[in-house]
Amino acid sequence: MNIYGIIILLTLLVSYFLGLISDYLNIKNLKTELPAEFRDVYSQERYELSQRYLRENTRFENISGTFLLIITLVFWFAGGFEWVNQIAIKLSGNFYIRALIFIGILSGLSGILSLPFSIYETFVIEEKYGFNKTTPKIFITDLLKSTALSILLGVPLLLLVLYVFKEVGSIAWLYAWIAFIIISLIIQYIYPTLIMPIFNKITPLEDAELKEKIMNYARQVNFPIKNVYVMDASKRSSKSNAFFTGFGKNKRIVLFDTLIANHTPDEILTILAHEVGHYKKHHIIQGAIISYAESGIMLYLLSLFIDTKGLYDAFYMTEQPIYAGILFFGMLFSAIELILSIFFNMLSRKNEREADKFAIQTTKMTEAFVSGLKKLSEKNLSNLTPHPFYVFLHYSHPPTLERIEYVKRVGI
Repeated sequence: MNIYGIIILLTLLVSYFLGLISDYLNIKNLKTELPAEFRDVYSQERYELSQRYLRENTRFENISGTFLLIITLVFWFAGGFEWVNQIAIKLSGNFYIRALIFIGILSGLSGILSLPFSIYETFVIEEKYGFNKTTPKIFITDLLKSTALSILLGVPLLLLVLYVFKEVGSIAWLYAWIAFIIISLIIQYIYPTLIMPIFNKITPLEDAELKEKIMNYARQVNFPIKNVYVMDASKRSSKSNAFFTGFGKNKRIVLFDTLIANHTPDEILTILAHEVGHYKKHHIIQGAIISYAESGIMLYLLSLFIDTKGLYDAFYMTEQPIYAGILFFGMLFSAIELILSIFFNMLSRKNEREADKFAIQTTKMTEAFVSGLKKLSEKNLSNLTPHPFYVFLHYSHPPTLERIEYVKRVGI
């Protein structure tokens, strides 16, 4: 095995064992006694249920992660990538069709291996703890829709990237980067009106009192919005959330119908104010800039490695097709992404605190915000005492108790 294979293998193993260690510490950090801050929302029985939910999910993720890692390594060292490429070569002499066959077979195999775990998680674990509302019909329909959408959006983008790197030359990465930015902006713009409705029913908020409260707040903070929307999340899960999506005229605040059902208007307003805070604090623009910068760096590095024979040798390839090189480089780049993800999570947690502070300072509703956070934790069976190392590796938001303590300080 050459240096490229060693780096990729070490990345896979380090990521896997870091996950196991953080999971172990997270489970060991569970406390028998319900934290005092949550005693007005959690019952002891519900608290114990949340801990069983965490243990079962952790055990399931470890089993599925171990299985998929073993399959990946066996496929790799048995020459699976070369085998798939030879199938593609036999089926077509056209470079672009071979690329679609190669990526299609690998994507199909990955999907088939992941499907049983997805089914078990949805219909066994989520069902057992009262979250699942997905019917087999909805599950199958979602799978078909997401597959069709991936093909519709992914195939043209893949072909464009392949064409640029095959035909343009040394500055191919720059053209590919520009194309990526343009396409991602288009997708973000059309997502609220064209893509989201494929999976969920999105309707204007009908609750007159809540709508008036939200629109008054939007005018108060000079947040340009024409309407607030509700998503029928309850047809899949009983979990609650709210999010901001789109930009320009297609900018939308979307509330889960489960959020409306389980929270007071003031609680909903503070949760929504948090989402507005991300917009007003320029976190969305910041995230886009970071994402585009990362993609530009990745594409530039790809242009340096795409013709490196050692990268293909690491996967026992007898030829050097660009479409395989893109995949192999993605696995090589995961070593950098493993490190970057930690810093991105740190930045995200900082941004979440800023959005929390914005919500408190603009609504003056500290008590409602704290109550809303507690209810979200209780309804979603969140872990109230995550281990700091687990938070460091995985959390994009500060733990709920930390958020509550923070907003109480800034809300004084």
